[in-house]
Amino acid sequence: MRGSGHDTTPPPGARPIPRGLLVRSVRGHDVRVSAAAGIAPSRTPIPEQKTLGAPRRAQRPRYTVRMIAMLPRPLSVHETRVLGVLVEKEKTVPDSYPLSLNAIVLGANQKTSRAPLLELSERDVQEALDALRPLSLVVESSGSRVMRYAHNLPRVLGIPTEAAALVATLMLRGPQTPGELRTNAERLHRFADLSSLEAYLAELRDRPAGALVVELARAPGARETRWMHLLGDPGDEAFAAVSASATASASVVADDARLAALEARVAALEAILATRGD
Repeated sequence: MRGSGHDTTPPPGARPIPRGLLVRSVRGHDVRVSAAAGIAPSRTPIPEQKTLGAPRRAQRPRYTVRMIAMLPRPLSVHETRVLGVLVEKEKTVPDSYPLSLNAIVLGANQKTSRAPLLELSERDVQEALDALRPLSLVVESSGSRVMRYAHNLPRVLGIPTEAAALVATLMLRGPQTPGELRTNAERLHRFADLSSLEAYLAELRDRPAGALVVELARAPGARETRWMHLLGDPGDEAFAAVSASATASASVVADDARLAALEARVAALEAILATRGD
């Protein structure tokens, strides 16, 4: 890495680190990730800096994380739930982050702030974690009695933490209006106003690399449109149910528009006939 002052030349036989990688440090824990994901450790330890007061703990070796424009495949409902929990808990319970497997299970199966409600087993969550690791979205960390897990969502997708808060809230709670998003995402990031939040949604929708969210058609009688994330798998049964609901709402809106047009034409014809009758 240029400008770091440390020799990052890989040792003989080690896989070279691709160019353009970003560094991810997981709260001082050792990180073990798949080499197939384009991640390799830096063998040169970072020296401890001298500070006044109590001595600081020496930092662990850093690891590099590949940034990609879009995910190579859609995520399942279990994977989006696990990833959303990691993003949420990093902000809401920082002292417990990275999370243990049991903590992720509890977060995934919460009865509040979740839609749809799920009942994931430890095996379900472990399989989701194992599937997310090759995508660099999740990394394992050691340094305690149990294995812990952290996310890399902003770095992998190349989005700011504010946008990641919105994507995570959509993954955890399903389609929402901007007003609902501002309320539900407040613990992850407090947006100054609704226009600021909508600007981030527009950026996520208009990304040159590919949209991460979509604005759904306005439901009948609704004052605001809803937004939905696009990281999920449309073929997944649970995700398809949400999409089908949104599609049905859009169809109803179109039917209402046609009905309104017909009513307007009938009213105009009645007015013409009344005039001729006079």
